[in-house]
Amino acid sequence: MTLHVSMVAADRVVWSGKAKEVMARTVEGDLGILSGHSPLMSLLIPGVVRIDSEDGETVRAVVGDGFISVANDEVSIISEDVSLASELDAAKVRSELEEARAQEDEYRTLLGEAKLRLAEIGS
Repeated sequence: MTLHVSMVAADRVVWSGKAKEVMARTVEGDLGILSGHSPLMSLLIPGVVRIDSEDGETVRAVVGDGFISVANDEVSIISEDVSLASELDAAKVRSELEEARAQEDEYRTLLGEAKLRLAEIGS
């Protein structure tokens, strides 16, 4: 059995497809989801989401605050701010992170750190 995963930002569907596993960071800690996972809904915190797709591709994205829900092998990841690894420019992310730190903006700093980690390792 597989999972059907939808990752949605405020302005678009970022990724949708079948997956073997999903990893995400929530307020309760890191969460791993496989087929047959018990139903849940949790709050996401800024961090990296990893999706191991059914075809063997690994999709990585950075999400901001949001929600993740799991029910009947359906996984929904909803966040206002979602960036795929392929969309990140390390130089731009570093600049945004420096600005967030200078403004002592904790949320933007956490999001920027996650984006930088992902930009530096690539997709």
